[in-house]
Amino acid sequence: MKISREIKTAILVISGVLLFIYLFNYLKGQDLFSDEVEFYTEFDYNALTMSSSVTIKGNTVGKVENIKYDFKSGMTRVEFSVDPRLSFSKSSTIRLYETGIMGGNALAVIDSYKGEKAQKGDFIKSEIQPGLISSLKDNFTGLSTDLDKTLRSADTLMVSLNDLVVDESDSGLKATISELNSTLKSFKDLSYSIQKVVKDNDEKIASTLESFEKTSENITALSEDLKKAQLSKTIDDFDKTLIKFTSVLEGLENGEGSMGKLLKDDKLYNNLEAVTKEMELLLLDIKLHPARYRRILSKKEIPYTPPTEEQLNKKN
Repeated sequence: MKISREIKTAILVISGVLLFIYLFNYLKGQDLFSDEVEFYTEFDYNALTMSSSVTIKGNTVGKVENIKYDFKSGMTRVEFSVDPRLSFSKSSTIRLYETGIMGGNALAVIDSYKGEKAQKGDFIKSEIQPGLISSLKDNFTGLSTDLDKTLRSADTLMVSLNDLVVDESDSGLKATISELNSTLKSFKDLSYSIQKVVKDNDEKIASTLESFEKTSENITALSEDLKKAQLSKTIDDFDKTLIKFTSVLEGLENGEGSMGKLLKDDKLYNNLEAVTKEMELLLLDIKLHPARYRRILSKKEIPYTPPTEEQLNKKN
């Protein structure tokens, strides 16, 4: 069967019109051959665009199909479609949220997991999540005031820093940097001098270190000798001796023993003094009358005559 040119032309025109209608609706966000389930919700104002995403837990599951303003209620009616495989409760919430500073807005399905399953054409309640732009809008006045204060403070700081840098006085930054540079240069020269001294006296320093090492070894050996000599035992014995000597001194102080009585007993002291005096008189008499003691074995007795005052004084 041969198709005429007119029929071919008509089929081509009709196909073009249908394709145009499909593409037009597709660009508007409507898919004529889609089997997605549609629902609707309402907001106080419109912050969405056609084909805005519908997500659940961050995953895109649908899009906004239509946005209309209801003149009776003053609400914005939003129709959206989701994948038919998605199942959520009728008591869930559709949340309007910002996708980013430049990303616009989107809808999120917040499933409550309570009640009956949502069916095609059901109304789902809505809520709005405060975003960054709205927060900035609400607080822009205070933010701008704080920003103005910050800028003024930064300007004052820069002026102060500039004055400090260009200050040519002795207390200015340039003078301080110059003094610091001089100090660092002096320290550098000193380092070179010390390095030269060390280099010139390398052998002496090595000899000194060697002598110090030998001295350390001798001290270590001396410590070992003292350890072997049981110095701690000697000190303990000396401590015990001091304790005993202290005990003897305490006994003398308390009049204990012969020496203690001699030191503390006045009667014994007086007797000893009297005996000493008698001995002194006896020696004096022997000196004055020696013949008396030469005849000690004879029968003739020479009576004792006490010495006179003159003799005593002469003796003293």
